[in-house]
Amino acid sequence: MKINELFVAELDRETERSRRALETVPDGRFDWKPHETSMMLGYIATMVATIPAWVAMTVTIDEFDVKPASGPSFDPGRLDTSADLVKALDKSAAEARAALQKATDDYLATNWRLLESGKVVMETPRRVAVADTLNHWVHHRGQLSVYLRLMGVPVPALYGPSADDHRFL
Repeated sequence: MKINELFVAELDRETERSRRALETVPDGRFDWKPHETSMMLGYIATMVATIPAWVAMTVTIDEFDVKPASGPSFDPGRLDTSADLVKALDKSAAEARAALQKATDDYLATNWRLLESGKVVMETPRRVAVADTLNHWVHHRGQLSVYLRLMGVPVPALYGPSADDHRFL
């Protein structure tokens, strides 16, 4: 099996799990956070909805600057409802899927760079950057599930049953 096929299959599985989590995010609670130093619920949920777009960027462009001199370059906007979050997830996952389907093993072995204010903070083969991005996505979805629990929202089954959802997936 080709590397891109493995990534597409993982993307598809994680998209469905992310959809389940995002569908439970309560509307109108964007600014909620469990602690003063924590990220806001809406920020974490937006990351879960849009991180697949980073997979697409990793495949389609050679580098990305998180703090370019000209100002922010990746801003998905404020996603206030679970419907907005799911719509953003569908869009970002479709972009990632399309980019990955076109990528060859040789291309995924080429380097990709992450910059901050023009300074290289990471340079790695694209396949490593894609794998790390998928792991980063799962990490933030885990944070989101903790936020949901703390808010009293039933946590969906993701990799198996949760205390609230007894499906085994």
